[in-house]
Amino acid sequence: MVMSYHYTDSGLDNIWLEDGYTVEEHPNYGQLISVKNVRGLHEAIGRWLVGQPRTLNGAEFRFLRLELDLSQKSLGVILGVTEQAVAKWEKAKDKAVANRSAERLLRLAYINYLDGKPEFSAVIDRITQLDAEIAEHELRLTREQNGWHKIAA
Repeated sequence: MVMSYHYTDSGLDNIWLEDGYTVEEHPNYGQLISVKNVRGLHEAIGRWLVGQPRTLNGAEFRFLRLELDLSQKSLGVILGVTEQAVAKWEKAKDKAVANRSAERLLRLAYINYLDGKPEFSAVIDRITQLDAEIAEHELRLTREQNGWHKIAA
């Protein structure tokens, strides 16, 4: 009889392993589970999530963020939202993420990360830089021979 293991260490409630794990009985700690190749397992889960035709829920959104090794604050900066907004989406574990654009960008970031496309990181960095520049409240200009130019802050 094949026993399935309910893998909840991912933070997701719907992951079951048919194999790839071992169960040991420890006299002091009871049943111990050891999962083989957790990194590969999480990649398979992530690829499955980004391929889903529905909006990710908060728990799935959190899983992908953690796999990218981003804090809520860092992801908020990238998405142009507050840390609190990211936390709110993730807290609603079973509900679809309210900001569909943010959810799509996270999917895109994750798949590009897996596929090793550093140019995507450069685009994200540039968006973050542009957002910071847009947030400036004053524009200081100087007149030079070849026209007007912004003075560096």
